[in-house]
Amino acid sequence: MKLGKFLFCIILTLSLSALDLSLSNLSTTKVSASTRIENNLLNLENNGNNYINLSDEEYVEVFKDNNQMLYLTQSDIYLMSQVVYAESKGEPYEGKVAVASVILNRALNNGFPDTIQGVIFQPKAFSCIVDGSIDVQPTQECFDAVYDALSGNDPTGDAVFFYNPDIATCTWMQGVEKHNIVSIGQHLFFTL
Repeated sequence: MKLGKFLFCIILTLSLSALDLSLSNLSTTKVSASTRIENNLLNLENNGNNYINLSDEEYVEVFKDNNQMLYLTQSDIYLMSQVVYAESKGEPYEGKVAVASVILNRALNNGFPDTIQGVIFQPKAFSCIVDGSIDVQPTQECFDAVYDALSGNDPTGDAVFFYNPDIATCTWMQGVEKHNIVSIGQHLFFTL
């Protein structure tokens, strides 16, 4: 069974690599993967569909951390970029990468849903979902931050929580005992 999963992962990785090569060969100008995804999903944004249906999509990214693998669709990446924008606008670039890292860390943590969509739409998990500010057009910087996090750049040290102590309305975050605290911009990133 393990051999079958291993072979599946290798085949999927090779297929995604071949797909990426064929897509990049179609264009005469070099376009980053994040720009391609942003352009492909703009029509969804323009149609007012900010909560994207993931049901019929293929995986375009694989994130691996400590023998765990997470498969992401274009919609996952777009949704992460929306959260990064909504939760960290005005924060330094490192803070944007940190927010994307928290999403990935949660998806790989047994205490959270195991998909990007599940993590983001988990009740009361992100203030931008609670207050509706997820309805945004992410910037290129947000896509870049997501891709940096996907490449393994995690400035949080595996944090699964973050908040801005100056404006937080969630009282449990203010009072909970925090571990591995990392301060980036106005946010504190931590584990329990």
